[in-house]
Amino acid sequence: MSHDAWKVFKLTDLIPRVAGRKAAYHEFLREPALSCGIYRLPAGARDMQAPHLEDEVYLVIEGRARVRVEGEEREVGQGDVLYVEATTEHSFFDVEEDLTLIAVFGAIAKKSF
Repeated sequence: MSHDAWKVFKLTDLIPRVAGRKAAYHEFLREPALSCGIYRLPAGARDMQAPHLEDEVYLVIEGRARVRVEGEEREVGQGDVLYVEATTEHSFFDVEEDLTLIAVFGAIAKKSF
């Protein structure tokens, strides 16, 4: 097996990469069909992201907020896993406690005509 065939990441190493009082994102893995990052929104922060061209999965590591996906709203917190389809409007808001998420992006969606 190739040395590059697998990687291990520790949350204790990743979380400090996005520490601070501003929203921050740190990509820690990029492969042709997949990318992963850690995303942090401090309490009271505004999520300024726009729809992505890739399907996305979020894992809430810590914190509490609400998420709006195409007009539907839900509360999210530690341990929640969210799936958002490519090009779907979504954002986190009412960030009550510092929100830290793992974001996993799939390959860019191909349009069929």
